Amino acid sequence: MSMTDIIPAADIAKAIDAFKAADSFDHKKFFQLLGLKKRSHDDVKKVFHMLDQDCSSFIEMDELKLILQGFAKNGRPLSDKEATCLLAAGDKDGDGKIGVDEFTTLVAEC
Repeated sequence: MSMTDIIPAADIAKAIDAFKAADSFDHKKFFQLLGLKKRSHDDVKKVFHMLDQDCSSFIEMDELKLILQGFAKNGRPLSDKEATCLLAAGDKDGDGKIGVDEFTTLVAEC
């Protein structure tokens, strides 16, 4: 399965293009451009598992830095500042990583 099985390629391209500039990433706007909130709970969980590259059941800082590339290979890496902000927004229990429930909550908040 790929991201385009869940999210139309045009929506992914639009979302990636919106954040080409360094330190411009805004997770709320990104998820809105993807239309992720409109997707089913199961689809959001599928996206989470695709972003969880090491299959640890968590998205850790190194994976957060590559989140744009998780949607499209031409996505840029997030800066440390951007990844830290994303982690702070999603890590509800303070363990330094984002679990599937935290991710679905993060998406729902957008």
